[in-house]
Parts: sequence; structure tokens; C-alpha cells
Amino acid sequence: MLGIGNGDKAPDYGSQIDAIMSFVRGTARRSEGERLHVLPAEGADLDVWILGSSAGVSAQEAGGHGLPFAVAYHVMPHAVLEAIDAYRIAFRPSDALSRPHIAVSADVVVGPDDDTARELAAPYAEWVLGIRSGRGALPYVTPAEARARNWTDEERATVADRVATQFVGSPATVAGQLEKLARVTGADELVITTITTNHADRMRSFELLAKEWYGR
Repeated sequence: MLGIGNGDKAPDYGSQIDAIMSFVRGTARRSEGERLHVLPAEGADLDVWILGSSAGVSAQEAGGHGLPFAVAYHVMPHAVLEAIDAYRIAFRPSDALSRPHIAVSADVVVGPDDDTARELAAPYAEWVLGIRSGRGALPYVTPAEARARNWTDEERATVADRVATQFVGSPATVAGQLEKLARVTGADELVITTITTNHADRMRSFELLAKEWYGR
């Protein structure tokens, strides 16, 4: 992963993206003109993406540089359409892309049936609460522990958007929801994240979804 930053100065993201791309292309040079070599990135067949969750700088820079844009729907679901619109408006064709290319992320839990999937997804709200309250991504509790937790109205409101836009259910249920997400956003790709208490349940979720998706 390549990151960009500029200390305490006002960031010039456009220049920083140009610098990153020069490393990949093998054209980077020091201020005195000496060529820089950055391996293994130099000359590699890499896809450089910009990740964003709003209609701000990330969307505009991704479009302006003609790069693919990954939209974090699972982080800020309410802002995804504005972010995509901003990217499309800013898009300029490049050597990498002749047209906009968008990936949209989604939190997904698939079970053999809707009820089982909802049980597996029960700890998600408490995990989101930990992040949004500043405590960080705490270890996942069990579904039973999640069900036993007493929630305040304020806590429920804090995580309501994330819980409502998590895709949970049987393979057919979730595949249908994801098809709608792709259709509404115009996504070229979907990026799926699944978090469950047990790793085996996570793997089973991916397997069930893949079988349903590619069987359609």
C-alpha cells in the first residue's frame, strides 16, 4: 500500500499522487535530476487505486488523474452516490483508464438461511460502536453475548446506518441485495468484507455467496 501525506503543511494531493505514479512508472527523479529506483514497484503491473468515502479530495483526485476509485460504502453508506458523482464529473481519461472505473465496498454476512445469517451478524453493531466511540476495533464478541447486551438509544443511533446497510441473509437474499447495490451505484466491481466471530463461518459465508453469485 502506498500512502501520501505532507506533515503539518496543507497537502497537495495531486502532486503526491503524481509522485507515486512516477515511482511505479520508473520516471521518479531527485531534485538534482538523479533517477530514483523503487523496487519492487518500479515497472510492475500494478493497479493504482484511490480509496474514498465522500465527494471530497479523494474522489476528485481519482477522477482528475484517470485512476480507478474505490468507494467505502461500508464506512459512509449515505455518501456513496455523491462520491461516485464527484468522481465521474472529475474524470479525465488517462493511460490507465479511458472511462471511469468504480469499486463499491459492502459488509456482508451470508448463512444457509436468513435467521442463521442474522445470528452470525449480531456482534457487528457492538464492533461498529467501539470504532465510532473511539475505543477502536475491539475483539468480536459471540452472537450470544451480542444478544445479551443492553443498548441505550444513543448507542443504537450511533450505529444505525451501518447496521441498516449491512447485507445479511441467505445466499439468494444477499446476492439480490448486492445486485441492486451494483445497479444503483453503477459499480464495475464489488468489494466484499465479512466479519464473524468464528473464521469458519466467515469462509462459509464467502463460499455460499460465491456459489449463488456465479450460478446466476
